[in-house]
Amino acid sequence: MLLCGGTGTRLREETEYRPKPMVEIGDRPILWHIMKGYAEYGHTDFIVCLGYKGERIREYFLRYDEMQHDLTVELGGASATRTVRSYGDHQELGWRVTLANTGLKTMTGARIKRASRYVEGDTFLVTYGDGVSDVDLDALVAFHRASGRLATVTGVRPQSRFGELVTDGERVTAFSEKPQMHDGLINGGFFVFDRGVLDYLSDDEDCVLERTPLERLAAEGQLGVYKHQGFWQCMDTFRDFQYLNALWSEGEAAWATWQRPRKVLQT
Repeated sequence: MLLCGGTGTRLREETEYRPKPMVEIGDRPILWHIMKGYAEYGHTDFIVCLGYKGERIREYFLRYDEMQHDLTVELGGASATRTVRSYGDHQELGWRVTLANTGLKTMTGARIKRASRYVEGDTFLVTYGDGVSDVDLDALVAFHRASGRLATVTGVRPQSRFGELVTDGERVTAFSEKPQMHDGLINGGFFVFDRGVLDYLSDDEDCVLERTPLERLAAEGQLGVYKHQGFWQCMDTFRDFQYLNALWSEGEAAWATWQRPRKVLQT
């Protein structure tokens, strides 16, 4: 389940006319990058929770096959119909994408609750539509199942926006331009939920996942944390947008796990 309904106000340069999940890294929306990461681990059944400018996401997927194929189009004629003949395949064959309208101003917890009617099975994965990572999803799911808890959140240490100085008196002994934070973890998304989590949520539009629901789960010992030491980056600001696009153009996109071989988790 992908949470794609927010307004992205801190990235207004890009989100005035499109939702944040449709802002591009390279020539593809960040949403595509996130989905490719899941698909690399065999997760190809997606529920996309729509809100702000959700019609742009609908249009993207409704036209996806046409836009990814070579094709021949026959226009006009007595019947005034259009015939499209496509050639070849694209790499996203077999993806199933459910586009769920969860409301314009709905908060994250309510979006999950409203879209939960499309969830099949007892366990489902949830993330935000604006963050990429090289998290090992096989290991994440295995960790969750072994914990016996209702919910697991991926904890990450993002890069600092400021250069870090290591000093000895008045002398700088080391300098790092973009160090990774060492103190504490933050919520990196990439959740794994058992169906029982839905009992902690409400479809009231003010239900925020990151407040009462997760606070209650934590207080009751039902929230585990999978500590991810690798790459993680959200696209929260225009600086983040520039940074992610620079990594992609330089061939340094650590989140693009589908571009390199990966180890299969032994069970």
